[in-house]
Amino acid sequence: MSSLGETVVRSRRVTAAILILAVVAGITACSSGSDSKAPVTAPAPQADSVGSVEPPASEPTPAPEVPTTEPPTTEPPTTEPPTTVMPTTTTVTPGFQPDAVGTVTVTDPAPVGKGAVVLGTGQPDLAALGYEQSEYFLSGTATAYSSADPLSSDGQWTITPSESADFTTRIVVRRPIDPTAANGRVAVEWFNVTAGFDNAPDWTYTHVEMIRSGWTWVGVSAQAVGINGGGNALGAALALKAADPERYGSLVHPGDSFSYDIFSQAGAAVRTQWRQILGGLEPKSVIAIGESQSAFRLTTYVNAVAPLANVFDGYLLHSRGAAGAALSQEPLEALAPPDPTLIRTDLPVPVLNFLSETDLLGDRLGFVRARQPDSDLVRSWEVPGTAHADAYNLGIGDTDDGSGAGDSALFDAMITPPTSIYGGVISCDRPINAGPHTYVLRAALAALGDWAEDGTLPPATPQVDIDAAGALVLDQFGNATGGIRTPHLDAPIAVLSGSGQSGESFCGLFGVTQPFTAEQIVATYPSHDAFVATWNSSADAAEAAGWILPADAEQLRKVAAASTFG
Repeated sequence: MSSLGETVVRSRRVTAAILILAVVAGITACSSGSDSKAPVTAPAPQADSVGSVEPPASEPTPAPEVPTTEPPTTEPPTTEPPTTVMPTTTTVTPGFQPDAVGTVTVTDPAPVGKGAVVLGTGQPDLAALGYEQSEYFLSGTATAYSSADPLSSDGQWTITPSESADFTTRIVVRRPIDPTAANGRVAVEWFNVTAGFDNAPDWTYTHVEMIRSGWTWVGVSAQAVGINGGGNALGAALALKAADPERYGSLVHPGDSFSYDIFSQAGAAVRTQWRQILGGLEPKSVIAIGESQSAFRLTTYVNAVAPLANVFDGYLLHSRGAAGAALSQEPLEALAPPDPTLIRTDLPVPVLNFLSETDLLGDRLGFVRARQPDSDLVRSWEVPGTAHADAYNLGIGDTDDGSGAGDSALFDAMITPPTSIYGGVISCDRPINAGPHTYVLRAALAALGDWAEDGTLPPATPQVDIDAAGALVLDQFGNATGGIRTPHLDAPIAVLSGSGQSGESFCGLFGVTQPFTAEQIVATYPSHDAFVATWNSSADAAEAAGWILPADAEQLRKVAAASTFG
């Protein structure tokens, strides 16, 4: 290999390592961005569900300056992009109060620097899938919040403004090229910055469903670390100002105490400035999503900030723990939420908690302490056999184009699971989890979309079984019982666990896959037909229950039929 080739490989491995860091302590999977306006292949048109479409405004909107997390920055903006202020219009949705949230100025990044969006590790060819990618800067004035009373476990918090600060952040948008392919639903993801840079794990886990159904996705740099750096040292080179100081030098983040209002203003801009941001695709519903560290932040957002303006039509809190993130932090007053923190029950929009097996009992997670009864507006899905991060979002999902190759790769990972990821950047002591996390999360996103738009309740789900000693209840194979059932556990070819892993870095969050021995396979499935019949019966039941989407259930049947078990 040439020295240049070796350099490229090393560079890719370093990037992957950084992404992995994002997956774990807050914990997050990696997803990457490409050029700021890469075309993408769109899902089949769905005329009945499309919001009104208007051609993009002819004049670019000015881009706001972006705030970063952690240390406040006083750097002056670099080259100013040309700006033209877009008129503000409002998509009417129940409860949204546009006058209660700040208005941002939206601009394109200046045509300087490396000319590419900096985000995560890899992604499928968006253009080949009928999608395009754009990046915008948002500038405005953000508010930090305080509370006169201690934050309570019931989530019924009352907050007041404390300080304000100017910011300029960025958003990344992925949308159907063909307007008739858009379903009018927008997922707004709070970027995870655990690894020291912006990461989009929920895009990685759910993009197959988003693309085939026509969702628009918006990622928000809500926190300072993703812009300024100063977080995990491994990811320092991918913080925006370090990765491309010319392109991102004008971004300004006053600190994470302001992150909640920055996220509100980004969501409001999707609603009111959709002609520019969404290319003329008027949103029917806008859903806030975030995984791990971002879900901790959204837990606090839901309880404290959401009632102020009702910006979002629903919330997907993916892999949160028992508490939320700080409402305010140094150098402002430090206000940490209690453990446990439940979700307030008086919001006018739905909240769906989504928990992997790791999240229930794992270190720094422990969601079981925050379990609360299902209601018409708060529900929880618990998925046994899954890990906080797994073989799908640590590699397979980066380039999954929905063709079925990703499904085959994930099935094969239960037979020959990896012990390391991204070419050995992180190596674990045991094989990494290869469970059904991605499939159930896709179904959760689709169910939340229906719930938010027309009030259709998502399927009620049982909780994962936990005994009196606080341990998981296991079946005869060693898999957890209760919770959302999938063929991966009810027609098992491996023991899939969210715990028991050790090794380098974040391995403790990657769970374990222990493939069945040949003897176990023969004892469990006397023939290939017997395995396929058992697997398909479970897939049929999961599809009927709404826990796996029909398109994914069909792919799972195909990979079972193509296997050689029995």
